[in-house]
Amino acid sequence: MNNNELYPKLIAVLRPYKSRLLIAMVAMMVVGGFNALQAYMVKPLLDEIFFNQNARWLYLLPLALLLVFFVKGVFYFIYSYILEKVGQSVIRDLRNRIYAHLNDLPLTFFHKNPTGELISRIINDVSLLQGAVSHALIRLIRDFFTVIGLLGVIFYMDWRLAFISVVFIPMAAVSIVVFGKKFRTLSTSYQTQIGEATSQLHETIAGVRIVKAFCTEGYEKKRFAGKMQNIMDTLMTEARYRCLAHPLVEFLGGIGMALIIWFGGYQVLQGNSTPGTFMAFLTALIMLYEPVKGVSRLNATIQQGVASATRIFALLDIRPDIREATDAIEMQSFCRDIVLDKVSFSYESGKPVLNSINLQVNRGEILALVGPSGSGKTTLANLIPRFYEISAGTLCIDGVDIRQLSLASLRQQLALVTQQTILFNDTVRNNIAYGRNDCPEENIIAAARAAYAWDFIQALPYGLDTVIGESGARLSGGQQQRISIARALLKDAPILILDEATSSLDTESEREVQHALENLMQNRTTIVIAHRLSTIKNADRIVVLKDGHLVEEGTHDELLARNGEYSALYQLQFAD
Repeated sequence: MNNNELYPKLIAVLRPYKSRLLIAMVAMMVVGGFNALQAYMVKPLLDEIFFNQNARWLYLLPLALLLVFFVKGVFYFIYSYILEKVGQSVIRDLRNRIYAHLNDLPLTFFHKNPTGELISRIINDVSLLQGAVSHALIRLIRDFFTVIGLLGVIFYMDWRLAFISVVFIPMAAVSIVVFGKKFRTLSTSYQTQIGEATSQLHETIAGVRIVKAFCTEGYEKKRFAGKMQNIMDTLMTEARYRCLAHPLVEFLGGIGMALIIWFGGYQVLQGNSTPGTFMAFLTALIMLYEPVKGVSRLNATIQQGVASATRIFALLDIRPDIREATDAIEMQSFCRDIVLDKVSFSYESGKPVLNSINLQVNRGEILALVGPSGSGKTTLANLIPRFYEISAGTLCIDGVDIRQLSLASLRQQLALVTQQTILFNDTVRNNIAYGRNDCPEENIIAAARAAYAWDFIQALPYGLDTVIGESGARLSGGQQQRISIARALLKDAPILILDEATSSLDTESEREVQHALENLMQNRTTIVIAHRLSTIKNADRIVVLKDGHLVEEGTHDELLARNGEYSALYQLQFAD
């Protein structure tokens, strides 16, 4: 993303705060003007008090100086506070916008982008942008108005000296631009490396049991240390350029200052200028070069912010594959059937996962999806709530193409229980009532009872108000799954998807969860994905998938009698 694309996006982010920014600009103009006035006041100090010994100025000048500092301080506070608040507001807005955008992206996006990388975008990249907006940008704008005021002072006092002094400003600007490109490249590399390190942290902390079980602590430590070394190398390269930029700009300013002292001193000796004029000019010039040197110090921070903004807006520019139609229909309660007509799906172009699937699921039916790993069972189920967009064909619910339905009304018709139980680091109550925070407690308890979870919930230290830890870490696998089932029961959706809901449980836990699932499946249209064929014998219909094709369909007994793919899977599982 080049600057011509980036800057309009940054301006659009600032636009809601334009009135506050205008007030801050006016305040900064006042501060810049008073900075210039401070420099000019050196002239009467020397000429009128020290050389002309004018007693009247001895009383007027200190009072005027006090007034200058007071007024400047008031306006400094005004613009500093306003810009700080605008900066923090912009950062808050961007974080909210990124998070909201991530929630709108389809599952395919999360398959391609590591979780740690996305966390880094929201936290680290936005923090670097915050440094550029809240500190560097404020100082740049303030210094800009100060420079304008000081330029006016030096040209007013001696235009010849002024021309000599400003010749060196473009020279300093060239070095700032050259170093700026290097800073941006290094910052982009740094932020990418931070994302990779965050991803490793997320993976190894979440998978700490596997790390310990396979005795790979040493390997992970070495891998992380390597990433930290790469980050340090990048930062030290950036520090080398940053430490070089400031003295280089200062040296160029020193050359200009030496010429000014020689030429200005010569003019005083020749009687063409007064000592007060020369010292006021020199004071203004020193104050003028300070902001220029400040830019070289801030350049790294600014370029970090620009690189962060580039990565942030690149993420925000990703358009979701799944979008609601402009005239989306609100789905009413499911009442008839789900029909897949020649449905195909590919994660990547040219690599189909599902091929021309024709299937009808009637209301109240229990349909089981079976097949070897990678046959497309979970993918097919994920097409129904439109987690993925079908590549070809149509998927209709009650005769309406799901692409014509609003996503919220479609997904309100479905409940989901998966093999990998998704629970949040919150109370049992809030996990069961997820999405229904205003639900009465008696309904939560009824759902927990129906899920065979109420007994162990009562035994928890704080009952429903017990915090269960990250991913329900303080509960057993069977308890986690029953909380998940209670959540699905409370939602009371007419369509239920069970994705390997008992495959990771031991026999005793599976029996308890199976009882809970039987309660959940009552009076619902259920799609069951199962590896354990013993759990789906009583399904109304079984569909067998292989390599993305629907190869068999029928009841358990019918499919066994055919001695086809299902029979082969069954014999393989129960060969003993």
